[in-house]
Amino acid sequence: MMEDREKRHKTQSKGHMGGGPAMGRPVEKAKDFKGTMKRLITYLRPGRVSLIVVFIFAILSTTFSIVSPKIMGKATTKLFEGIMGKRSLEKLLPQLDTLTKLSKNPETATPDVANSISAVNKKISQIMSLNGGRIDFDYIARIVLILIGLYAISAIFAYVQQYVMAGVAQKTVFNMRKDVDEKLSRLPLKYFDSHTHGEILSRVTNDIDTVSSTLQQSLTQLITSVVTIIGIIVMMLTISPILTLVTIVTLPLSIFVTTNIAKRSQKYFADQQNALGRLNGHVEEMYTGHKIVKAFGHEQISIGEFDDINEELYNVGWKAQFISGIIMPLMNFINNIGYVLVCVVGGIFVTKGRINLGDIQAFIQYSRQFGQPIVQTANIVNILQSTVAAAERVFEVLDEVEEIQDGDATQVIDSPKGEVRFKNVNFGYEKEALLIQDMNVEVKPGQTIAIVGPTGAGKTTIVNLLMRFYEIDQGKITIDGIDIRDLKRGDLRNIFGMVLQDTWLFNGTIRDNIGYGRLGATEDEIILASKAAHADHFIRTLSEGYDTILNEEASNISQGQKQLLTIARAILLDPSVLILDEATSSVDTRTEIYIQKAMTKLMQGRTSFVIAHRLSTIRDADIILVMDKGSIIEKGNHEELLEKGGFYADLYNSQFKGARLEESAM
Repeated sequence: MMEDREKRHKTQSKGHMGGGPAMGRPVEKAKDFKGTMKRLITYLRPGRVSLIVVFIFAILSTTFSIVSPKIMGKATTKLFEGIMGKRSLEKLLPQLDTLTKLSKNPETATPDVANSISAVNKKISQIMSLNGGRIDFDYIARIVLILIGLYAISAIFAYVQQYVMAGVAQKTVFNMRKDVDEKLSRLPLKYFDSHTHGEILSRVTNDIDTVSSTLQQSLTQLITSVVTIIGIIVMMLTISPILTLVTIVTLPLSIFVTTNIAKRSQKYFADQQNALGRLNGHVEEMYTGHKIVKAFGHEQISIGEFDDINEELYNVGWKAQFISGIIMPLMNFINNIGYVLVCVVGGIFVTKGRINLGDIQAFIQYSRQFGQPIVQTANIVNILQSTVAAAERVFEVLDEVEEIQDGDATQVIDSPKGEVRFKNVNFGYEKEALLIQDMNVEVKPGQTIAIVGPTGAGKTTIVNLLMRFYEIDQGKITIDGIDIRDLKRGDLRNIFGMVLQDTWLFNGTIRDNIGYGRLGATEDEIILASKAAHADHFIRTLSEGYDTILNEEASNISQGQKQLLTIARAILLDPSVLILDEATSSVDTRTEIYIQKAMTKLMQGRTSFVIAHRLSTIRDADIILVMDKGSIIEKGNHEELLEKGGFYADLYNSQFKGARLEESAM
């Protein structure tokens, strides 16, 4: 039990522990990545035009964003040139005045002075022709306006891209959910018997949500990241191939450090998930069995087990988080080394006039941005792996073998009488092991048939075969002479009404739960059904009466009251054939009397199949079928079977003696 819970919780707990980058986490991989990816793409195919728009707009948005730093660098260069020109004029003009005075004095008017005046005038002319010795704010303003325009266009493209992608993603997931929902309605009961509810729910909710979030976010992020990497490299090359080489030199070091740390953290993350699964399993087990734990005084043992698992989770958890958490600091350290190298080499180039200051500023921005899309792309690749694995689990549901289709079933029973026959029926849940062999039973309309026997004898299997939840291997089952395989499943099941041991009530009013038996039932019909089921009295004692809201597990009413509501629902349906499966096995004696009265009322004039362990409740049955190991070993009414002194007599007497022993003990 504990191991099953651990396995379930290992799956459920993935991705729920906060901490380091996703790169350090264990990645769930698909069994057939290519095949599943192709199949996922088929779901995207109806929106291929929108996807093309998304791709184009993502490229344009990223391109406009990438170009901006270089254009901003032009403004920086112009500002720098204006400031330097102004400062140069402030130095050159006094120098020119001094030289002019010297040239006018015969004593100091030498050729060197004339040459110096010529050189200064030349520099002044260059400055005046360049920017007039002032900052060109008009040019800078134009650059700023261009940048605002670029960023605005980039934002608009990004908005449209996200808007269109949201529509594509949601439409894709809508179709996927629709297919899964329709598939679940076509799956045989065998599938639900062999898979836990939690597993099925996880596939149709969590896994589809994973696909949805990836399509919505990660797909566009992947496009943006790839375009950003390519665009940044191109822009850096246009500025300086040498500086680009300096930046890329640090890339192998980043990859080496990241992959090595990721490998180390993988082990700890795996251990963390295992410990978390066991911790969740322990907590759930102790919570659901809280009364038993307290009754046997095992609180301290439970706390001790929790502390041990919690300590293990702490030890592996902090290691996993710490090791994966140092990835970003190390990445920043390596990026800073590249940043320093770019600044030093770039500074040298500026002083030598090989590159403009604004270009260096733009290059530094590009180099700072260079590492981010690389890490982002690696993370998205991991996310895609998990997404394809999630999609694969969804497709596994869609690939399950469906119920045999109704096909040419055209027979309809307009007024069912309730005559049921089993003719040479063979059936096994597994092909190799037959559970029911050569069963022959004839039930006349209005008869009550009780089915008794030990656990696993095949009692509930008969119900499953009658309702065509499972298909028989050989033989034939007929209702009013018509093979049930010649009837549509919906028409067949409308003939039956069921009251099971496990009551099923949904979150809603008592009125809605009873009315579930027949759509469109009036208030008076619901009340009459409740009175017939002996449920009306307790319903009216509730504060809201028939408007009382039952919670999800209907725990705000008792077990017996739940059963009475399910009987009222069956009475409202007014079925031709009634199936009662252990309907009184989990209620007290007083409530059992009410339920027996309600069931007697319900069974009047109807063919009824009653499965019971308490043999005292089926003494009045017309036929009692005694089953063992899938075969009917005895058949007859109560008196006939007691006279035989066989299996039924032993079973009945053992229950009777047990009851007598209980009475004498009291």
